[in-house]
Amino acid sequence: MARDTGRKNDTGRRLIAQNKRARYDYHIDDTWEAGMVLMGTEVKALRAGRASLADGFAHVRDGEVWLENVHIPEYTQGTWTNHAPRRRRKLLLHRREIQKIIAKSEEPGWTLIPLSLYFKDGKAKVEIGLARGKKSYDKRQAIAKREAEREMQKAAAARFRRR
Repeated sequence: MARDTGRKNDTGRRLIAQNKRARYDYHIDDTWEAGMVLMGTEVKALRAGRASLADGFAHVRDGEVWLENVHIPEYTQGTWTNHAPRRRRKLLLHRREIQKIIAKSEEPGWTLIPLSLYFKDGKAKVEIGLARGKKSYDKRQAIAKREAEREMQKAAAARFRRR
């Protein structure tokens, strides 16, 4: 007989926050999934679906990867033990992954950006990406390409409806 732990069955992936602006402003070269060291009130605030990755970034210091400027608001029912909303959070990665990140991020022009924040099998995870900033003409090309694809889809849908 299965033991009842009192918890709901948290399987799969549940998205909390996504940094859509990062994919527009940066070329994403490589991505990693990392766990985070969180306080209890941070987990409760994330379960309520509240977080912002807008100004967030990650960096390596003393052989560890840290997440900065990610806003997890204070838990509304928290007490004096509540957390600071923009505190530095340690990311949990394998040593080999940290070595790859160090090797790639030391090159000039590369930065680590949080792309999404989610729960995976009940544990809070963050997807970080190694990114290089886009130039303004790259952004214009991306917009033009997206609009051209939309026009093609509209034309195909209109032709399909006429049949």
